Amino acid sequence: MTIQIDAHQHYWEPRRGDYDWMAPDDPILARRYTPADLATSLGKHGIARTVLVQAAATIEETAYLLGIADATETVAAVVGWVDFENPDHLRHLERLARHPKFVGARPMIQDISDVDWMLRDDVQWAYQAIVDLDLTFDALGFTRHLDNFLTLLRRYPDMRVVIDHGMKPPIRDHGEKPGAEGPEHFDRWAEGMSRLADQTRARCKFSGLVTEAKPDWTLDDLRPYADHLLAAFGPERVMWGSDWPVCRLRASYDAWREAAQALTAHLGEAERAQVFGGTAIGFYRLKV
Repeated sequence: MTIQIDAHQHYWEPRRGDYDWMAPDDPILARRYTPADLATSLGKHGIARTVLVQAAATIEETAYLLGIADATETVAAVVGWVDFENPDHLRHLERLARHPKFVGARPMIQDISDVDWMLRDDVQWAYQAIVDLDLTFDALGFTRHLDNFLTLLRRYPDMRVVIDHGMKPPIRDHGEKPGAEGPEHFDRWAEGMSRLADQTRARCKFSGLVTEAKPDWTLDDLRPYADHLLAAFGPERVMWGSDWPVCRLRASYDAWREAAQALTAHLGEAERAQVFGGTAIGFYRLKV
């Protein structure tokens, strides 16, 4: 039986002061989250290991996460951050690559106002360094970034890439009537994801969907998006992640896990094993 993996979760301490995107008065997010807070849910669902992903655009937070990973058996890997706009951060990337639990980097592209930022000449050194150091790249963005991500991934075909949260599809805008704004947005997203699946070797995280849905979301709201990801990439290129504690904006860890299992119930046992563990183990080369 394949080991169960949560391929995308966070721990943080807002008092550290570098989570610029986080509203300081947010009742759900603006609090400390530690391994002790997640242990019960991991045990309940038989999840043996997680991939801990950066949530602050600082090298200091990456060091903080690696400290947690060193002390926490359930953390199999850390995806960190370096400053792509500063070539001097190559030394940080080289140093981090020597840590046994550091697997890759994630620039917070979704929060950058310039949609073309990822294609700027001054950040290209970082992608090449990721290739040269045999690290991974987590692609974080929205539908508006799809074309540029396709250009980027085709430019660096040897870069090991996973698309975070299905590129955050516009689920909450999905209209119910033909011709409504929602279906048009769905088509644009779906076409872009299909191109990425067909023209690159990228993997995709089956995560974050509930956060993009309305507060009163149902399985039927999520199903078209989940079905498209699974059809486009295939279970062998899809990995489940909780995006906890961000998922708590719409659902508990348990509720999202159970929804994901329901949305993959039509798959065979071997295919489900890939989604809920095997794909992440292979992509991140987890030692579990």
